[in-house]
Amino acid sequence: MGTNRPSEPPYANEATQASAPLTRKQKYALLVGILGSFYPGFAGSALNLAIPQMGADFGMGAAAVGWIITVYMLGVAATVVPFGKIADTTGRRRILLLGTSIFCLTSALAIFATKGWMILAVRSLQGIGSAMNMATCMPIAISALPASRRGQAIGIVTGGVYAGLALGPALGGFLTSSFSWRGIFVFTTVLSLVALFAAIRGVKKDTPEIGMDRFDLPGNLLFILSIGAVIYGLTAFNQNAAGKAVLAGGLVLLVVFVLQERKAKEPMMDLTLFTSDAAFTLSNLTALFNYAGTFAVGYMTSIYLQVVNGYSAQTAGILLITQPLFMTLLSPVMGRLSDRVAPYKLASLGMALCAAALLFFALLRPEVPIAGIVAALAVTGTGVAMFSPPNTNIIMSCVPPAKYGIANSILSTMRTVGHATGMAVITLVTSAIVGNISLYDADPAKLLSTIHIAFAIFCATSAAGIFMSLKRRNI
Repeated sequence: MGTNRPSEPPYANEATQASAPLTRKQKYALLVGILGSFYPGFAGSALNLAIPQMGADFGMGAAAVGWIITVYMLGVAATVVPFGKIADTTGRRRILLLGTSIFCLTSALAIFATKGWMILAVRSLQGIGSAMNMATCMPIAISALPASRRGQAIGIVTGGVYAGLALGPALGGFLTSSFSWRGIFVFTTVLSLVALFAAIRGVKKDTPEIGMDRFDLPGNLLFILSIGAVIYGLTAFNQNAAGKAVLAGGLVLLVVFVLQERKAKEPMMDLTLFTSDAAFTLSNLTALFNYAGTFAVGYMTSIYLQVVNGYSAQTAGILLITQPLFMTLLSPVMGRLSDRVAPYKLASLGMALCAAALLFFALLRPEVPIAGIVAALAVTGTGVAMFSPPNTNIIMSCVPPAKYGIANSILSTMRTVGHATGMAVITLVTSAIVGNISLYDADPAKLLSTIHIAFAIFCATSAAGIFMSLKRRNI
């Protein structure tokens, strides 16, 4: 397959552009990108610690309370690509302001929720608001800087995502223990207000050439239904027969969506991005494999530390900060480096580091010192930071600036589907070996076998991702 690269914006002196101080508007755009990517990640990771308390307050059982997380993920996954297209065609600034406003309002409403259905409704709407942010923050930051600094912008915004994930457990635990779970939503309300102010002040109005008169309603509806069904099916695959049926239905709808888009005059998703550009296709598939393989590290390592090794939840949480901390610190560095070094080399090396760490966890034994586990988490964090910004840089270099929103949204969907797939694999392996009992009642030896098998699968997944990543060297 051939590749058709769009011409980059003309700059009189690329070296000067790459070293020149950032303007006030550029700094504001990066600030918007950091804030807009920080608080959705923070809210998700912080609420994980508050789920037990929320379940008790709302009278929700273990299965029902998990939907507080699931409905948010469904809202993001099902709408991020449609909003990416809408933002590209009608203006990113207005979608960003709308998404930030929705997130702020739903955070405020969550503070006063008294029933389970209230928090579920608020969280589903919050997922839609987050989808608007995810569809616009990265494209706005990238568009504000010259092409020679695209990797720098990507690295900074990606660092904002990982900063939210890193601070979520520690700050979320403090807020929950000090002010109840409602304190988390107070914090995100204030933070999203700051982000809204920065967006109003710092993001310039954009007026694309086309508008909603070319909106592909059938394509958008089919995508929302198909991706929503696939994510739900993967999440509930091992819980009941309905999960399997919904997954199958989602895959069928996905095929119908592709057929619809191929004949649409103005498709919601330009499928030629995949059929005419091997780099774009391989980069998205590599992302899918990477996120599926590395998503389980924190989850499975937490179980190992608490159930097998007997550490407290607080101690385990402190140790697990290692991975997102390295991701936060190194993502801006790797993003900027991808402007100077072939991005596929950095991404491939990052995948290799992730695969090495996953192999370590697949061979984990109780006698391994805690320093070894921390080191493996650091290697995983370094690998993800080395992979994510350069890989995103490749994807964004495959499309013209007018399509940054849809390209970034497709990548976000790959991330979400990868996470859901990784969780589905964990659920299947755990059910087959441990059974449907409490983790604390499980045989530690069986739990260790579960960890070994799951990480072996994820190591193989990452190895396949390395192969795909290296194929880009000939493109």
